[in-house]
Amino acid sequence: MDWLTSFLLIFAAEIGDKSQLVCMALAVRYRALPVAVGAILAFLVLNTLAVVFGSAIANWIPELVISISVSVLFLMFGFHALFTKDDGEELEDDDLQVKSQQHIIFSTFALITIAEFGDKTQLAVVALSSHSSAIAVWIGSTLALVSTSIMAVWAGRTILQRIPIALLHRLSGGLFIILGSLAAYSAYSIYTAL
Repeated sequence: MDWLTSFLLIFAAEIGDKSQLVCMALAVRYRALPVAVGAILAFLVLNTLAVVFGSAIANWIPELVISISVSVLFLMFGFHALFTKDDGEELEDDDLQVKSQQHIIFSTFALITIAEFGDKTQLAVVALSSHSSAIAVWIGSTLALVSTSIMAVWAGRTILQRIPIALLHRLSGGLFIILGSLAAYSAYSIYTAL
């Protein structure tokens, strides 16, 4: 069940995020397959790093501290998503310079890695893997990120034209708040059991 929780949380958080916008913009300009491959490779590397780091944290820090931290982190992400105004930020052509077709995979990999490094979804993967099965979190979060990337590549800008980005952020925020509340309850249960 940890993989499903990870999948749903990361999937919701990633919709309309920077990396998905990068995939959409690149897919509009270049062939879909190299863009998808570059994004998938980036997420494989980033999620592996996040899960390894999260698992290491779990061995050094007491479970109560981890539960409280996960709760606070998810609640912060949720409220940030709910109350941040969408400024309609779009990617400029200068941000997406790709020298040739042979560099599409590397360019996508680099852009996604830079866009996602330390992003809320990577921090969420770290938090989840410190609290749940590392392999399940890696599988769920990687499937979510690959799914959203593929959606972005093949759908292009269609998703953003039909569904307002503000609504996607609200849904993501609500999911983070629900999971943050569950983590807070878990921390309370651990505390009362001491």
